[in-house]
Amino acid sequence: MAGIRFEVLAPSRLQRPAGERVKTDARDALHLAKLLRLDEFTAVRVPSLAEEAARDLVRAREGVAGAARRHLAACGERVTDVGEREGRFELAVRRDVSPHGRHG
Repeated sequence: MAGIRFEVLAPSRLQRPAGERVKTDARDALHLAKLLRLDEFTAVRVPSLAEEAARDLVRAREGVAGAARRHLAACGERVTDVGEREGRFELAVRRDVSPHGRHG
């Protein structure tokens, strides 16, 4: 696109005018045009498909680890480590049970 400036902006990184409560497409467009004209914005880079897939995998792993922690905690056990060994994920579990039984 020759002659056309193209930037990807993250809405969370845009400065909002103080006291602006009503949002409309027209106001947003004017606000973006002013930010672009003054170079008062932070452009972001769109992640590649491989980067996004890796992020999805990390989020899924964190979700599974968190679910495992919650379920084990309900049984009186504690996850002490979540690690990857030989291509598979493993949980190290420590039982919080006294030698005299659970209440002992």
